[in-house]
This record gives sequence, C-alpha cells and structure tokens, in this order.
Amino acid sequence: QVCSSFATGPRQYDGTFYEFRTYCVKPSKMNEFLENVKKNIHLQTAHSELVGFWSVELGGRINKVFHIWKYDNFAHQTEVRKALANDKEWREQLLIPIMGLTDKQESEITYLVPWCKLEKPPKEGVYELVTFQMKPGGPALWGDAFKRAINAHVELGYSKLTGVFHTEYGALNRVHVLWWNESADSRAAGRHQSHEDPRVVAAVRESVNYLVSQQNMLLIPTSYSPLK
Repeated sequence: QVCSSFATGPRQYDGTFYEFRTYCVKPSKMNEFLENVKKNIHLQTAHSELVGFWSVELGGRINKVFHIWKYDNFAHQTEVRKALANDKEWREQLLIPIMGLTDKQESEITYLVPWCKLEKPPKEGVYELVTFQMKPGGPALWGDAFKRAINAHVELGYSKLTGVFHTEYGALNRVHVLWWNESADSRAAGRHQSHEDPRVVAAVRESVNYLVSQQNMLLIPTSYSPLK
C-alpha cells in the first residue's frame, strides 16, 4: 500500500484511485467521436488501465461519454501523462481528433469506499451511475447511514452493485454509485419493488438527512469497454 501526500480522504493509505472523465461531444459529431475512440483506444490503454467506457443514454445532457481509468497512485498517473505526452501516435490519432469533436471535459479523482470492491457483472447489460452530493463533513458524518441505504438496495437483488466511489478531487462530499442491470426495464421494475420494501424505506429516510442533491444517468457500454 502506498500513502500519497496528495490524498486526504479515508483511503489515503491505499494508493489505488479511479479517474472519472466525462466528455460532452458536439451533437453532430457523436458517431465520429465514438468511431475514432473505438479505432484508437488501444493507444491509450497501452499506457493505463481502462475500467469502463460508456455513452450516456438518459439523464442530464446527452451526446456525452463517461469513462473510468485506474491508477496505482498519483506517481503512476504522472508517469502515464508523461508517456502519453511523448507518444506521437496517440497525440495525432486519438487526442487531437477527439478534441476537435468535444465541447467540454470534466475530471474527478475518486476512491472506492473501504466497504466496497469493484465488481464485474456476469454478462452484458446497462449501467446506472447515481451521484449523491452529501452534506459537508465527509464519511465520518454520513458514511454509516449511506452504507446502510446502499446495502438495503443490494439485498433486494434486482440490481448488481459495481462500485461505490468517494470523490477526492472535484466536488467534495460527493459519492458515485455504479449499478448494473440486465436492461432499463429490469432496473425500473426493481426500483418500484424497492419503494415498497420497508427496509429500504427506513434506510433511505435515515440517509437523506445528510443529502444535498442527487442525480443519475443511464449508461450504455461501448464495444471496447471492459465493463459490459
């Protein structure tokens, strides 16, 4: 385990972190963007590990892609950035073309929460990324209640928990929960079921005392996404 002087959260003694990247693509260029990435993503995965790559189907702004990259620690991320900067093929075939197709980029550094491991779903499906903006104070204030609310949903079994991530750089006191479902319809049916379950209702009522806002997106994995 590596202790990073940059990290101040509860996972500071575990160097592994995940970078969340969101690109807003010009509406008329979405297909071109996806085709270019499909053709050239190997130029980036030669340097760093891709966890998942999705297009946003529903929720918020469309013509958007979301991807997750894994790094051993901040020194590893720095090494990767230096290597990419010196990779002429990556720069000319992937970076420059997609920058011309993109309106906006966002990046967050996140850690898996201590009680969650990154899980790979059993087969292809769809994903839901739910983002919770919690009250200031961090997991010491709301962590236990939040965990109970998530586990109450997990116990119903209608959706598979892929990972729970706590933001270290970006909007603080933010938690991202990534779920997998067989389809958007199975997810909707499960949500209706959860709303009728007294265990879920009780756990959520406790957790929302610390909630500022939340939003979600339905994600469709690309053909080159490790998480399908």
